Amino acid sequence: MGFFIVLSILPFFPFLLMYWGMMVWKKDKSTALRAAMDVTTFFLIFSVSALFNLTFDSNFGFYLTLILILIALGFIGGAQNRLKGKVDGGRMFRAVWRMSFVMMSFGYILFTLFGLFRYIMNQM
Repeated sequence: MGFFIVLSILPFFPFLLMYWGMMVWKKDKSTALRAAMDVTTFFLIFSVSALFNLTFDSNFGFYLTLILILIALGFIGGAQNRLKGKVDGGRMFRAVWRMSFVMMSFGYILFTLFGLFRYIMNQM
């Protein structure tokens, strides 16, 4: 449990570990990058949720994250249904998962900087 907490607090460690491991194993940069993104997204979800809770003194961060992911799944699924007439669940989930990586990375940086700024301002 402690190792999971460390990886959630510092989500760039799982990214680097997975990227390095896949580069050693597969020797393909794009495969290593995709695998590292997929694994890191899981840790980013918990990390950004916790940072949201700390920043806004809330307990809703994890649920908000899940709601946003479900809404994104609905939008992507609806777009697939309109364009192709059917929904490919694997492609839909993969697209939302990778989009979540980008959004959660941005959220992690944003909430970390905001929390650091707030901490500095409270110390003055």
